[in-house]
Amino acid sequence: MAKKMLIVYYSLSNGNTRAIARQLQAATGADLAEIETAEPYTGSYDDIVRQGQEEVNSGYLPALRPLARRVEDYDVIAVGSPTWWYTIAPAVRSFLTEHDWKGKTVIPFQTHAGWPGHFMQDIRTCCPGAVVSGALSVRFDSDGGTQMMTRQAELNRWFELVKQIADH
Repeated sequence: MAKKMLIVYYSLSNGNTRAIARQLQAATGADLAEIETAEPYTGSYDDIVRQGQEEVNSGYLPALRPLARRVEDYDVIAVGSPTWWYTIAPAVRSFLTEHDWKGKTVIPFQTHAGWPGHFMQDIRTCCPGAVVSGALSVRFDSDGGTQMMTRQAELNRWFELVKQIADH
């Protein structure tokens, strides 16, 4: 029996994580919801990078706008985040800490520019009680652009894996 699936993602500068989330939605038909901070990031790209590094280093958890969907209503949740300083973006960490993951299946996916870091381990730590499965790391060019370095065929295989996870 197919499980109810939600794709939750956070995306900021180039929308790379959003693009992967939308491709996953097209492939699976799952519901989609975007994580948004209560206070949007402002300033130049470099300003936001500096602020992001400070937030990661201090463990800061930004306040979030209400999510468009109720996580409690889903069995399988795909969680997408850009990699910020080798880990989960602070907004995604806030989201993960706000929910009970017992009995859920979490499928993490990350976008990065060549430095995936300890992102996947951190997802596992933030989702106690969840089965974490089917992780994907998608690499983009290292100068902060939108050129995907991971082959589309790899994403297509992952979409099939995610469908299998959601169907069991």
